[in-house]
Amino acid sequence: MHEMALCEGIVEIIEEEARRRSFSRVKTVCLEIGALSHVAPEAMKFCFAAVAARTIADGAVIEVIELPGVAWCMACSRSVEIAQRDEPCPCCGSYQLQVTGGEEMRLKELEVD
Repeated sequence: MHEMALCEGIVEIIEEEARRRSFSRVKTVCLEIGALSHVAPEAMKFCFAAVAARTIADGAVIEVIELPGVAWCMACSRSVEIAQRDEPCPCCGSYQLQVTGGEEMRLKELEVD
């Protein structure tokens, strides 16, 4: 489960920001997770609670914004949404797609005290 390692990285980022910006508690963590990122939002929530225990983020609420997969279809010259890799263009049926979005996982925002 690579979500555990991702959550450990998020807690490290939060702790570094707490030192830089002098806050003492994190109330909410907002993440953007792309549909093609191979990151399971529910697993992130579960793992974060375990990793954040006894840290500055203990008890923080995780909000996840799920971003769609996006690809450029070379056959019909359109940007299209896709649910997973290796599926055809929903407009023309071509498999000539170049992924342009939805692979990211980003710490977007923190609500802190």
